[in-house]
Amino acid sequence: MDKKIVFSGIQPSGSPTLGNYVGALRNWNLLQDEKRYCYYCIVNLHAMTVRQDPGELYKRSVETAALLLACGIDPELSTLFIQSQVKEHAELSWVLSCFTYMGELNRMTQFKDKSAKHSDNINAGLYTYPVLMASDILLYGTNLVPVGSDQKQHVELARDIAIRFNKLYGETFAVPEPYIPKVGGRVMSLQEPDKKMSKSDNNPNSYIAVMDEPDVIIKKFKRAVTDSENVIAYSPEKPGVSNLLSIYCTFTGKTMEEAVAGFEGKGYGHLKKAAAEAVIAELSPIQSEYKRILGDMAYLDDIIEKGARKARERALVTLNDVYKKTGLRS
Repeated sequence: MDKKIVFSGIQPSGSPTLGNYVGALRNWNLLQDEKRYCYYCIVNLHAMTVRQDPGELYKRSVETAALLLACGIDPELSTLFIQSQVKEHAELSWVLSCFTYMGELNRMTQFKDKSAKHSDNINAGLYTYPVLMASDILLYGTNLVPVGSDQKQHVELARDIAIRFNKLYGETFAVPEPYIPKVGGRVMSLQEPDKKMSKSDNNPNSYIAVMDEPDVIIKKFKRAVTDSENVIAYSPEKPGVSNLLSIYCTFTGKTMEEAVAGFEGKGYGHLKKAAAEAVIAELSPIQSEYKRILGDMAYLDDIIEKGARKARERALVTLNDVYKKTGLRS
């Protein structure tokens, strides 16, 4: 009970990008220690805000679980589960929606961004999914939520809902804090280095997917945008080169000063090759382990089933408390 509770979720949208890996998955493994207990969730309910093929959604959910295990998630140290298999998420979400104000949801920047991208399907779930996200977090007594800057707003909403509910009904929810990992950084597009790397980019050369084969990774790095100076330096005026240097440092453990000194007198081709090789060296073992896990579906199904059972045991305690305090269950 002295451990900090960590919760984080990932959508089953296929192979994550290098940015997702550096900003989230890589750190999830590092958060598993004697000071913290982690709940890691494949948030397939959130994925439904965009039209999904049923068979593909389930397949990707299972594959995402396999990838998390391959990235080092230990079922003995963390609970790994699929969101829809723990029905308390949806049940608590309805209750919390009655304690969330329209003005709060109107301020959510991701609703505006996603509405612009999916103008043919601006559904109510797209508008209210921050409440479901709050439910995800609050069900487990979460203290820490690993997030990037683009998700911090959702943790703030979860905090506001928790504080509001606690004031009305007494201490019920832990008030979560956003957790910004020290390890990792912002990975930018290889083609438009002033933008964040994203799999939704129309140009596949702009991002590296975690499951990209080594020859594909090399080709994408070779095509990365730099500039005409052919001087390797870290500077706001050189976003493409700076992005490659950041990636290189992230995957080698070198400081920026060490990296720049090591590339002195060398051209951009050398930097691109070195960055690609560093990424491949870390991703290749993960890709091999991912394939091994998918080859043992009995093991994978057992992990997912046990994870859902453990998550439900904890979630049910919270939901019963909420129901009792609000008069939904005596």
